[in-house]
Amino acid sequence: MTKMRNLMILVAGPYRSGTNDDPVLIDANVKAMTDTALALYNKGHLPVLGEWFALPLIEAAGSKEIGDAVFNQIFHPVAIQLINHCDGVLRIGGPSAGADEMVETGLAYGKTIYRNLEEIPEFKDEV
Repeated sequence: MTKMRNLMILVAGPYRSGTNDDPVLIDANVKAMTDTALALYNKGHLPVLGEWFALPLIEAAGSKEIGDAVFNQIFHPVAIQLINHCDGVLRIGGPSAGADEMVETGLAYGKTIYRNLEEIPEFKDEV
């Protein structure tokens, strides 16, 4: 019998899509992903967002604005690298080429793709 373990799951949703780069709308997209990450955490799993890794690096690298060369060099490539360390990808939200790319990358890496939180079982560590 195989014991279930908790999963590391990348939450992939719109970041810039549909925002016209309006910071208020981008913040709302990040909040939706963060809220989902908290729900995953409360189910006993380790959620991650590519934004948690990429945005501090982008700032440190001297990006001047969303979508500049520095931003583009780091933003999606970091998330793609992160997927390799995850067990799955949870796709949330509306249209997003970037989030769809994370799903396609996850599929290419053989990761489980989730389309809603309810698909992910709860994990209770019984140590």
